[in-house]
Amino acid sequence: MRRRSAWAVLAVAATALVPLLSASPPARAEGAAQPLRFLPERDYGPFVFIDEQGHLAGLSVDMLQLVLKQAGLHIQVLPAAPLKLQLQRLRRGEADLISSLRPTPERGAYLAFSVPYVSVPAIVVGRAAEAPGDTADGGTVLSALVGRTVAVGEGYGVEAFVRSRMPQVNWQAVPDDVQALRGVAEGRFDAAVVDTASAAFVKQRHQLKGLARWGTVGFEYTLSFAVPRERTDLLEKLNDGIRLVPRADAQAVIAKWMKPIEDDDFLRREQGAVMVGVAGVLLAVVGAGALSWAWQRRRQERRQVS
Repeated sequence: MRRRSAWAVLAVAATALVPLLSASPPARAEGAAQPLRFLPERDYGPFVFIDEQGHLAGLSVDMLQLVLKQAGLHIQVLPAAPLKLQLQRLRRGEADLISSLRPTPERGAYLAFSVPYVSVPAIVVGRAAEAPGDTADGGTVLSALVGRTVAVGEGYGVEAFVRSRMPQVNWQAVPDDVQALRGVAEGRFDAAVVDTASAAFVKQRHQLKGLARWGTVGFEYTLSFAVPRERTDLLEKLNDGIRLVPRADAQAVIAKWMKPIEDDDFLRREQGAVMVGVAGVLLAVVGAGALSWAWQRRRQERRQVS
């Protein structure tokens, strides 16, 4: 049987979600008087990054444009920078919006998160010639890293997770996944913890050779848009926009960013050549989140009426 491509499978998932994404839509939100100050990451492809022409690009960027159109919002794009710096700016009140962010308790102290729109697993990537023996999925690969030097994105959601899970590893915080994987390829790090889609994208874009997937770490990057915690009005508009994104537009985003990297080894399980793909990427997660959010909203409306 011919294997379906990852983005084609996701297109089927999108079709199944049409009733949810289009049923009983709320009135479109009015645009804000001032554009929202958006903080993009500099190098987190394929989600948000600066391309070779110096333009902001990525799956999250395209999805944000779709959401803004539905929500009647506009943005002012601020200078791109590593995630750690952008989070510091958000805490100081210097911006209104960031993308591609996983909720964590620490971030929840000053940020509020939209329903998720993409989910990818974190993996360990090392040099193919040095792969440990048993690297079955389930996080057991971390035990093979004890005493070794492993890169992880500074301020990334997975950083606190792996540091607490395996403190015996010599964790090295780096600005982004490009620095992490390049350091592995050049021999400065023994391995790196990154997400599957980013690993495939960076390897192809920067032509890194000799890298292999060693296993998963038991952590899922479930990414959302985030706003200052007090901006509940903005959060509601973003959630409205996510739920109203047309199916065809969302499918086009999937095909644009996932199809070029779908055949990379980082995106596959070895057993049966089954695609891990981007592990239930995009609309399947959006649908589940939107369903939960829509139910909660209807419940609140019923309470107000009663």
